[in-house]
Amino acid sequence: MVGFRRLSQASAPEIAIGSSMRILVLGGGVIGVSSAYYLARAGHSVTVVDRQPGPALETSFANAGEISPGYASPWGAPGIVPKAIRWMLMSHPPLVLRRVLDRDAISWVLAMLGNCTERRYAINKERMVRLAEFSRDRLIDLRAETGIEYDGRQQGTLQLFRTMKQVDGAAKDIAVLRETGVPFEVLDVAGCIAAEPALAATAEKFVGGLRLPNDETGDCFKFTNALAALAETLGVEFRYGETISRIQTDGEGVSGVHTDKGLLTADAYLVALGSYSPLLLRPLGLRLPVYPVKGYSITAPIVDAARAPESTIMDESYKIAITRLGDRIRVGGMAEISGFSTDLPKVRRAALEFSVGDLFPGGGDLKAASFWTGLRPMTPDGTPVIGATGIPNLFLNTGHGTLGWTMACGSAHVIADLISGRPAAIETSDLSLTRYRS
Repeated sequence: MVGFRRLSQASAPEIAIGSSMRILVLGGGVIGVSSAYYLARAGHSVTVVDRQPGPALETSFANAGEISPGYASPWGAPGIVPKAIRWMLMSHPPLVLRRVLDRDAISWVLAMLGNCTERRYAINKERMVRLAEFSRDRLIDLRAETGIEYDGRQQGTLQLFRTMKQVDGAAKDIAVLRETGVPFEVLDVAGCIAAEPALAATAEKFVGGLRLPNDETGDCFKFTNALAALAETLGVEFRYGETISRIQTDGEGVSGVHTDKGLLTADAYLVALGSYSPLLLRPLGLRLPVYPVKGYSITAPIVDAARAPESTIMDESYKIAITRLGDRIRVGGMAEISGFSTDLPKVRRAALEFSVGDLFPGGGDLKAASFWTGLRPMTPDGTPVIGATGIPNLFLNTGHGTLGWTMACGSAHVIADLISGRPAAIETSDLSLTRYRS
């Protein structure tokens, strides 16, 4: 593999799109590692740089474990404001504001509210489902080709409704699923129990559900580490424990990336730094509307498999996902606006424990559960930002919000095609940064 030059000064190289290139991927989470893998498969020489000592140690580490294309929906939706107010007043609120909003948060919230019309919701939902369905298919291909293992299960996802109002409110999402050809099942209480037998013990807690049989589950951390090992066999170099400080440009494009260990140069550069992407791009004059929305999870060992979930259950009332990962239960959710804070308030853990304990009592040892938080990189319209930037050799694959694991393989496949100068397998014109310029 061609190594990276360390220079005090460097000019942007001339790159021939479509030829083999040296590509520097910034970020070692599931998006960065997946991108590196598909870029290497496309014949490029790839290096990944990340400040952590290994892959997937930040937002990709302990997410909810869902691979749920059918539930790929923007947060900006008609009626979201009264819903948000109700959520914040609940005893275990799905939405939390912990600080006075800063300028970036206010700008992001206003842009999100601008996407709450029927028309914008339908547009955003369609392109999110398009990318998520494509990504799920690429994951299936990857699994067949490589045998990659990550505590994966292909047993669908069940959105559980505790009230008839929630059942009625699902009509709009069902209409989009029908229009986009995504298989679904509307279930009564007995149907929910047939899909998730452990729910028989708490049947009085819910009134029905919406099941997506083609959705999957899996441990994102295990997947990313396994994929990184596969990428290394293709020649990908991983530079862990190296902190990126800034991107250097000249008159022709990016000429290098400064880290705490020197200057790295390449032919093309891909930013896959999640919530931290805007901080690196802002000095270049690029305004990326991505904001860190904090989520939490607990992971508990299973102590009674008969009382544990089989796949993923979405507790619609509390916006919490409960997922079976091998011999563990992962419980994840909540949306907290608190900037880049990564503290772990006990009250958030209590909300997660309440949801899983209410629906699956005795399934997991909650006292032994680990507690984690991650910063989801959210765009105001829900769709990630994938593609060119206007700077000739700088590309983006970021802003996946709660769906990084769901969209990882598809996003990586798309960006590998775009950087390689090949037509992408799906429409990508509405995925790039240019959609915000209007």
